[in-house]
Amino acid sequence: MTDWYLIFDREPQPGSWNMAVDEFLFRQARDTGQTFLRFYTWLKPTASLGCGQEVSRVLNLKECQKRGVEVVRRMTGGKVVLHHREVTYSVASARSDIFTSTLEGSYRLISEALVLGLQLMGLPAELAASTPAGYARSNLPCFAYPARNEVEVRGKKAIGSAQKRSGEAFIQHGSIPLVKEVELLAAISFGLVEGQEAAMTSLSDELGRQVGYLEAVEYLIEGFRQKFKITTENYLFSPEEVDIIRKIERQKYASWNWTGHKLDPGEV
Repeated sequence: MTDWYLIFDREPQPGSWNMAVDEFLFRQARDTGQTFLRFYTWLKPTASLGCGQEVSRVLNLKECQKRGVEVVRRMTGGKVVLHHREVTYSVASARSDIFTSTLEGSYRLISEALVLGLQLMGLPAELAASTPAGYARSNLPCFAYPARNEVEVRGKKAIGSAQKRSGEAFIQHGSIPLVKEVELLAAISFGLVEGQEAAMTSLSDELGRQVGYLEAVEYLIEGFRQKFKITTENYLFSPEEVDIIRKIERQKYASWNWTGHKLDPGEV
């Protein structure tokens, strides 16, 4: 049996804080060998860029400003994601005995836990078998299509995830929309073409009723507990840890010097 630390943010937080906390948890996992499971959501609409994306190719910054959409850059790769009315999860660990030592292996195990959580909620969730040709090299937003081992419901992508690794240590985080916001995504991003919104979905759409953040998180936590056969211990940041997170936030995620420039993986 393995104990994990659980961080369940019940109130929405700014995007820069959310990204700084995830980086802090990655560092903690790398340095201490601890495993963290976190759930959080967003104070206002926020577009997150993959670390290697060129802003001008994927986002309309004028439209973001006009519509009050914040922009952050993740420490992970992948495509642009619009975060707002959603559940976001992150898992940080250095335990290869639990997650394997590969990106693909750990990604699949975490996806299986997420699938189980959605199934407990009553959804026919499963893993996508393959990545559509050309999608990986495109500028399409993250939720345009499901890729291999991502979570889909009735053929539509339900969760978009990305991972960063350093040796045995990794962080994987992902977006689980509670409500579709296709019009806003289409307005602020490039590459989404007419008709593609039919391939996008949300938990509320698939269940045919409004699904709240707190409800969804409880099912997802149970999915992780059952998949990995774990207990979880609630984790609260100490004042010293909050200071470290604030410093990460100031130096990176709240700064345009970080957000506005494409990064090589080694810079993250």
